[in-house]
Amino acid sequence: MAKGATPAIVMLEAAGVAFAVTEFHHEPGERNYGQVAAEALGIDPDRVFKTLVANLATDAGIEQVVGIVPVSGQLSLRELAAALGGKRAEMCPVDLAQRLTGYVVGGISPFGQKKRLRTAIDETCILFDTVFVSGGKRGLDIEIAPDALVAVLDAVVAPIGSDR
Repeated sequence: MAKGATPAIVMLEAAGVAFAVTEFHHEPGERNYGQVAAEALGIDPDRVFKTLVANLATDAGIEQVVGIVPVSGQLSLRELAAALGGKRAEMCPVDLAQRLTGYVVGGISPFGQKKRLRTAIDETCILFDTVFVSGGKRGLDIEIAPDALVAVLDAVVAPIGSDR
């Protein structure tokens, strides 16, 4: 395990999947995290995915779930709910998302979260050999094959993204 490894990196190493870690400079005041990552890495924003936490209303009550979509678009809450068998979804409050995942906004990784949440990934991920997701802190991304991303997270692949 690398010194200073985030829980995301620890999880991926334990899973034995191929991935690469890329670090880049992140300005403390910057809020457009995904777009900054794409620009810093010099890659198409469609290949950089953001990890968002939502509240999903189901027959059993409210549960928190994850939607992973390209930074070039937005999460369709209606499609996320449909993909995960819920009635409707809304964005989770930031403080709860940070508490559940153990990560700060802008650095929320789909891997190594404190509480494992059901996850849906936008279907556009399969268009690429590799995609980038947060590595667990701002300025740290993980490059991984979409099939490995889906397998490690036991995720549903569905059309949950929408254009801006």
